[in-house]
Formats: sequence, structure tokens, C-alpha cells
Amino acid sequence: MKNMTMRTLPALVLAALSGTAAAAGFQALEQNASGLGTGYAGSAAIADNASTIYYNPAGMTLLPGRQISLGVAGVGSRYESSLGGGDAGGWVALPNGYLSWQLNPDLFVGLGISQPFRLETEYTSGWVNADYAIRSDIKTVNYNPSVAYRLNDKVSLGFGLNYQTMDTVLTDVTGRYAADDSAWGWNAGALFTLSPAMRVGVAYRSGINYRLQGAPVADMKLPDTLTLSVWQQVSDRWEAMGDLSFTRWNRLDTLAGENLGFRNSWRLAWGAAYKYSDAWKVKFGLAYERTPVHDGIANLRVPDNDRFRLSLGGQWNGGNYGRVDVGYSYLFVRDPSVDASVGGGKYDIGAHVVGAQYSVGF
Repeated sequence: MKNMTMRTLPALVLAALSGTAAAAGFQALEQNASGLGTGYAGSAAIADNASTIYYNPAGMTLLPGRQISLGVAGVGSRYESSLGGGDAGGWVALPNGYLSWQLNPDLFVGLGISQPFRLETEYTSGWVNADYAIRSDIKTVNYNPSVAYRLNDKVSLGFGLNYQTMDTVLTDVTGRYAADDSAWGWNAGALFTLSPAMRVGVAYRSGINYRLQGAPVADMKLPDTLTLSVWQQVSDRWEAMGDLSFTRWNRLDTLAGENLGFRNSWRLAWGAAYKYSDAWKVKFGLAYERTPVHDGIANLRVPDNDRFRLSLGGQWNGGNYGRVDVGYSYLFVRDPSVDASVGGGKYDIGAHVVGAQYSVGF
């Protein structure tokens, strides 16, 4: 049990931080489904529903009265090894819920609940690398109370606390390892309204430090992320948006005496939306995400590599009845290999992501 735990602790981190196949080695982007159709471009600047609490709490200042947004994204991943084990992927759900409340003309509060990290992979128990990995199941829940203040017509600021829980179960042929913990972090953002047709958002999410309880205790430092977003109304019917994010993975350098070899990572996304009518909007987006895992040291529990995301979506605006967003993404992942010291082999990886979001104000 002890040997198994020490060997799988680095795997735990790699698996947790890879989240789902949609995460490209970092926090899952799917904290709403309304951004899915644009590949989450403009995530810190759009602020068209209460899920801005997660992406940039300053965006609440664009939401009058009380706003509710509820949604779910489903990620269907494929992990097929050249050494057998079947398809270790499958479908996982990432639900979310948000509430924002305008207290006065300039002060807003909100609460978000979501799952920034979620993983479920399982190989067949008799496969050749069963002594390294069979099942990996990681669940997190993030509670995000937030506040935002409008300084003037041009600048808004936001701040939130994050209380996050993690529950982990890992198995291999030698046994089962379970661990859990809860930890605190924070997020902040600023929203700049440069003109009625253009907004720029800057958002930061702090790292979160876990001390996992179970067998030997393990410290785990999740990375912090900085995002710069732009949204622009190009014409009466067209809007465009972009994202550039940087995630500081090198703070997670070693664990349990093993060098993880992580590098800092970045993501670039571009999206657009076309207003077909007062009720209907069509969305599409592209994104490139660089994994923090160097090729050749990918992990059996979640093999990972650089990826390209293609997204499509739509929105129905029912006025007082609220809005419904739907989206779809496909992730093209560069096939990774796994170092021979941890089982070896090549992988065929890809993922479908679908989601729906309902948002209403009252």
C-alpha cells in the first residue's frame, strides 16, 4: 500500500491538473456552457450571465437586478493506448450554478458553485500496465462568493474567495489509494469599458494549496492563472472576442521526490457570434492550448499533449423567459507517448464536449 501510494502521488497530481480531456493539462474551462460555442474566447470580458463570477467577478456590474445561471457540460474523452487496456476515457458531467445580486447602482454580490477539476478514467484490470494505473476518479467542488464594484462608467473591479474540496480515488493492481482535502484560494478581476462597443477584461485566479489526507500526507500546489480578454461589437449583427491566458505550472515542480517536469503553459482563443434575429444567435470559435507536460513524460492516468479546439454553438433569447445557450467542441489532441519508466506506449486521444446553459434575470 505504501509503495503504491508513493508511486501514484505524482500520478494523482498529473491526473487532477489535467482535469478532463478538455482541460489541456490545466483547470477545466467548462465552468459554464454559454462560452462553449466560442471556445471560451472573451471569457473575462463577455459577462452576459452570472457565470462571470468564475471568469471575472467584475463582470457582475453588467448584470442588473438579480441573475441566475444554471448549466452543465459533458466531456466525452478517448484515451486508447497502443499497449491495450481498452478506452480509458468516457463521459463526465461538469455542472455549474451562479447567482448575482445588485445591491445598489454600483455594488454587486454573487455566489458560484462549479467543478474546476474533474477526472474519471478506467483501464481494463488485466491490461499490461495495470501495476501503474487502472482507475482514476477525482472530484472537486468550488464555492465562490464574490463582490464587484463599479468605480465609474469605464472601470469595474471584482473579488472572490474560493473554498474548494477535492476527493480522490486511485487504483492499480496493488491496491486502492483514497485522499481528500479542502483549501482556500481567491480570484480577482477588472473590467474596462473602452466604448459602448468594446470591453477588455483582466482576471486572475490564485493557486490553491492542498494537503491531501490518506496514507502519507502529500502537499499539492495548484497553479495560478492570468487571463486577458477582449470583446467587441463589430456591427449590428457581429461580435468578436479573444482570450490569452497564462498558467504558472512550474510552481508544481516535484512531488514525493519525483520530478514532474512541468513547464508554464498558455492558451490562445478567438471567437465570434452572429445575431441572426432578435431571438437567435450563432456562435463559433477556435483555440490552441499548450500542455504543461513535456512530450515523453505524459502520465498513464491522463496522457496529455497540445491540442486544438473547434467550437460551435447557439443562443435562444426568450426575453422575460430567459436565455438558453448550447454548444459543442471537438478537441484534436496531438498523440502523446508515455515514458518507458512508467509503462511506455503511444496514445490516441480526442474529446467531444457538449453543454447547455439557462440564464435569467428578475
